[in-house]
Amino acid sequence: MSDKTVREPSLIDALIPVIALVSMLSLSVYLYGDGSSSGANQIALILASCVALIIGVKNGYNWREIEKAVSQGIANTFGAILILMVVGMLIGSWILSGTVPAMIYYGLQIINPTIFYFTACILSAIAAISIGSSWTVASTIGIGLMGIAAGLGLEPEITAGAIISGAYFGDKMSPLSDTTNLAPAVAGTDLFTHISHMTWTTIPSISIAVILYLIIGLTSDINTDNIDISDQLLLIESNFNIGVYLLLPLVIVFILAVKKNPAFPTLVIGTMVGVVMAVTFQQDVIFKFAGANDRMDVIILLDGIWQSLFAGYTANTGDASMDELLSQGGMAGMLDTIWLVMCAITFGSILEKLGLLKRLVMGMIEMAQTTGSLILVTALTCIGVNILAADQYIAIVLPGRMYRLEFKRRKLAAKNLSRVLEDTGTVTSVLVPWNTCGAFFSSTLGIATFAYAPYCFFNIISPFISVFYGMYNIKIAPINPDEVLAE
Repeated sequence: MSDKTVREPSLIDALIPVIALVSMLSLSVYLYGDGSSSGANQIALILASCVALIIGVKNGYNWREIEKAVSQGIANTFGAILILMVVGMLIGSWILSGTVPAMIYYGLQIINPTIFYFTACILSAIAAISIGSSWTVASTIGIGLMGIAAGLGLEPEITAGAIISGAYFGDKMSPLSDTTNLAPAVAGTDLFTHISHMTWTTIPSISIAVILYLIIGLTSDINTDNIDISDQLLLIESNFNIGVYLLLPLVIVFILAVKKNPAFPTLVIGTMVGVVMAVTFQQDVIFKFAGANDRMDVIILLDGIWQSLFAGYTANTGDASMDELLSQGGMAGMLDTIWLVMCAITFGSILEKLGLLKRLVMGMIEMAQTTGSLILVTALTCIGVNILAADQYIAIVLPGRMYRLEFKRRKLAAKNLSRVLEDTGTVTSVLVPWNTCGAFFSSTLGIATFAYAPYCFFNIISPFISVFYGMYNIKIAPINPDEVLAE
């Protein structure tokens, strides 16, 4: 069937797959709760994709066209899928090497439980500004902070929220971040103008967030006098050879990231350094993990390392909570997440190919008569694309392309658009379970997205601050005659 027979979708066409998806995802969460991301959500996404496919065929598209769009969409996220797999390997090797146990061991001794959530947010923010990657922060110091929280008896959901808030603040404000470079490029402004303009919304958002974490810590029923960490420390010491030198893989990853090396090779190098550290300092741990306490040879050593990389490390310390904490990682542990990402991208790619996303956005532009309403519509579009297309890059690029000319027509500087793209498109991605970011952080930190989402204060507050500024015309810049807009 030729392109000449293709019909423009109606608003009803665009709404039907969305309603189908929301209905099925709601049912999935109702029936399976936190376990919905292990299969039920994927089925909902595929069924909603089929609904969209039927609408596409009705409007004149053929399967080959749609299949090509889906293949291209999945190909575009293959880099993220590779990173997911190598993060699983990194976690397994870092537990086996003693790097994660060492982070927990020393963290338990130096971090005050009362201000732990506040500290976790600040540390994550500093790390993310330094390296420009919220994902790398989560898969390195984030894992350690989760372990420290468990050792101190603190709430893992709040800890995950604090880590994510800090990591996303740092990611947004770092010139090394991919999204921080992408947003101004799409909107038509330069990087440092974008970062400078973001401070007006980002600094208030993170300030409110850290105050909330501080209040939670200070008002929680945490009796520091009764916290005895000696048992946890002894348990770690008896199962791993602990030393400061075990933090070397973490240091190397951060150095490589600061030097702006690509994420995939950086994490692979971190994994290999972890393997070397395991072979050098944790041979007894490897042999025990491989189930060969009586034999010690190279093959069994290789077997233990190999298992930690593909299946993850399984702890057997004799303490149930410590075993749960240290039984993580492996490429196989990321398969549910990868499956979820591929199903979500399938749905998003079909909607974009059929023009259904564009049709939804066109209807929203017609309702945006004022500057405030345009900012609101842009924000809602970014959030909606994060939900429907399940990828933060699409949530930046698609609204950026669609609203860029509208901002220009209304004599609004491009940096206003780039700011709202980040304030809403970047930060809300982690709050959607089937989004690539939500799936990644849930798998990496071991907390369901819906469980940590209420405590991601920065990610929740940022969109509201951005829309508030738009509604009351606060720091909304007009076009500068000297500003060069790349067409």
